[in-house]
Amino acid sequence: MRSCFDPNLIPAAPNFELERGLWKAGIRFVAGIDEAGRGALAGPVAVGVVIFPPGEILETSLQGLRDSKQMTPAQRAKWAVLLHDFALAWGVAFATHDEIDRLGIVPATQLATHRALQECTCQADHLLLDYLFLPECDIPQTKLVKGDQRSMSVAGASVLAKTSRDAYMVDLDQDVPGYMFSEHKGYGTRQHLAAIERLGPSPIHRASFAPVKNYLLNG
Repeated sequence: MRSCFDPNLIPAAPNFELERGLWKAGIRFVAGIDEAGRGALAGPVAVGVVIFPPGEILETSLQGLRDSKQMTPAQRAKWAVLLHDFALAWGVAFATHDEIDRLGIVPATQLATHRALQECTCQADHLLLDYLFLPECDIPQTKLVKGDQRSMSVAGASVLAKTSRDAYMVDLDQDVPGYMFSEHKGYGTRQHLAAIERLGPSPIHRASFAPVKNYLLNG
């Protein structure tokens, strides 16, 4: 029987409870990992990694940090800058729309995760991942449900992934006009679907995703 996640495990705000247990066990560099753009119809998937210094001294300074989906664009932008200052190490990396089409969204997200880990200036000792697992990674891992609402490190990673990908899609709007990527960031909004119907898919759309695939098959 499939077990259900207990919503009582979700705190009012992300905290260091998960990290604290690992730090007390002598695990020094705990990396929170999260993605952005997994469900989009166009553009890359982005993965962020954040490693905070061991200890709880930052908990007060990080009050207000949330899962990126629970913040406004202005709040995310503010926290993205602060995280660069507070984190011991961080990284952001993408997997392209071509890699998503060729590999599938889960393997492409795993690929972006490996790339983001390589961007960090120190080697993680343990990974806290949100709905993801890296089968080919030797680093011990904890796969979390709602990790971006439970772990401060995962919440920070979600902010870096989201702000980096959003900035990329805003820039892309200049190169691939007509689809309004700066507004919906490639997600399947009514506005975006109407643009696909009007213009057809662009070169950076994910041809393997149903709305785009159906258009390519049926015109």
